[in-house]
Amino acid sequence: MSVDSGQLVPLVLLDLSSAFDTVDHDCLLSVLRYRFSVDGDTMTWFRSYLTDRTQTYVVGEDKHGPLPVNCSVPLASVLGPIKFISYTEDLSELIISHGVSYHLFADDKQLYTAISRTRFMSAVNA
Repeated sequence: MSVDSGQLVPLVLLDLSSAFDTVDHDCLLSVLRYRFSVDGDTMTWFRSYLTDRTQTYVVGEDKHGPLPVNCSVPLASVLGPIKFISYTEDLSELIISHGVSYHLFADDKQLYTAISRTRFMSAVNA
């Protein structure tokens, strides 16, 4: 609608590479507890889901592991995207504080705003 009314609409598309691999377990558990009030048996379940995880990888003929995993959320799980969204949920407050609109889906972020051509030209010529 903004484009149809003659406004400029800059769009920033962010696809955070390896985003699910960067989630710190302690930080995620803290966010779940203090931001979403998760505690008791539910917190115990989340903690057990994240702790004592291992990873094994193969390079050529060499097998390495199992190695302890202290960050990341499982990619192929139903909870992976939900946990990542919880982990980055406060990003929406930061975006809104700058008057920018957004769409967030797991590790994909779209930021956009509308600006009149007159205001844009004034900023460019300043």
